[in-house]
Amino acid sequence: MPVQVAIVGAGPSGFYAAAALLRADAACHVDFIEALPTPFGLIRGGVAPDHQSTKGVSRAFARTAQEPRVGYYGNVVLGRDVSLDELRGFYDAVVLATGAPLDRPLGIPGSDATGVYGAAAFVGWYNGHPDFCDLNPDLNTSAVAVIGNGNVAIDVARVLVKTPAEMAATDLADHAAKAIHQAPIEDVYLIGRRGPAEAKFTNKELTEMGDLAACAPMVDPAQIPAQVDDEMSDRDRRLREKNLATLRGFAERPPGEKPKRVHFLFCAKPVEVLGDGRVSGLRLERTRVDSGRAVGTGEFFEIPCGAVISAIGYRMPPLADVPVDEAKGVVTNRDGRVAPGLYAVGWAKRGPVGVIGTNKADGDTAARQIGEDIAEGARPGSPALEALLVERGVRPVSFADWQRIEAAEGAAAPAGAPRRKLIRIKDMLAVLEDSEVKVTES
Repeated sequence: MPVQVAIVGAGPSGFYAAAALLRADAACHVDFIEALPTPFGLIRGGVAPDHQSTKGVSRAFARTAQEPRVGYYGNVVLGRDVSLDELRGFYDAVVLATGAPLDRPLGIPGSDATGVYGAAAFVGWYNGHPDFCDLNPDLNTSAVAVIGNGNVAIDVARVLVKTPAEMAATDLADHAAKAIHQAPIEDVYLIGRRGPAEAKFTNKELTEMGDLAACAPMVDPAQIPAQVDDEMSDRDRRLREKNLATLRGFAERPPGEKPKRVHFLFCAKPVEVLGDGRVSGLRLERTRVDSGRAVGTGEFFEIPCGAVISAIGYRMPPLADVPVDEAKGVVTNRDGRVAPGLYAVGWAKRGPVGVIGTNKADGDTAARQIGEDIAEGARPGSPALEALLVERGVRPVSFADWQRIEAAEGAAAPAGAPRRKLIRIKDMLAVLEDSEVKVTES
């Protein structure tokens, strides 16, 4: 009998795992169990809306989803509509590809103030994720502090300062576009505990900050080292030196050349959010880098700001019957193996590191492990799942249903934009009840 595999989560790690399984076993059948009606995970809900080329990988994922040996059950929530124990009874193998959708807490005094937001929530808000569409951040401020020195932090900063014209050909959610473009933001502070040589920006994202229509990057040249001194691979050294060269170019630009500014603040550790219940500023301690670690110097300073966005990492939510390593915020696993017949991939396996393509290796590993552990299928797979969902009155969304939702978003898009996102599940499901919506090729 074919091996029956359920993949919980239809983001990049889940799709890479599915593709690897299909390649490895000509008889294997794979079903996606996805909480949202919409597939693709961070491609839709996490990648910056002005990075449409990055979202192009979803076309390959769509081809996988339309393979005859693949099923898609969207709008089915693990723990609400079906338990993990039930899935493990229906399938020979279950792969957890749930990601790490929650923000790591900032954990400093004042971080519970109004105006402090986690990047997962904030990015979800401007990307139209149903879980975050009601965040309603208060952006009525001239200055915002973004804590973090990775691509998520720099994406947030860039989206906050781009002009409406620069965002016209994106899928920035309508409610976010209105709030951001009406906000009086003039200064964004991009804050890292360590130095510019340790920053995790990719050079593409960093370079973009120098090409914005109404915003200039601001860098203190005294903070940029002459060279990278730490021991590392030649590749890592080249990448870091490329970033330093870009930052030197930013430092040479004249002050006041554009009406908005993004300030790169390195060696600055946030220690307190200031304000009486509402953000009015951020207190920081200057640091020095010692063996790759940020060490406080005892010198403090403050920056005025009306909002703080923390991009310091992500963690998993608790999952029933799933062992979670609380310190790492991931599923407890040994190279992806969680328990007999239970596996983890992507951020659920190793935490929020790497880029989209990093997940491919996890998929290859999971496929190999399932092939080693399970010689032949012994469980019913999708028929048992479908019977349970009927019994519980759950209306799953198929991949063809998703294509109808996608067609509706495309039809409603402003000129030049790829789509106008539906941000509420009830509105997505309403499309499926409208027989006049036509399916288009994706």
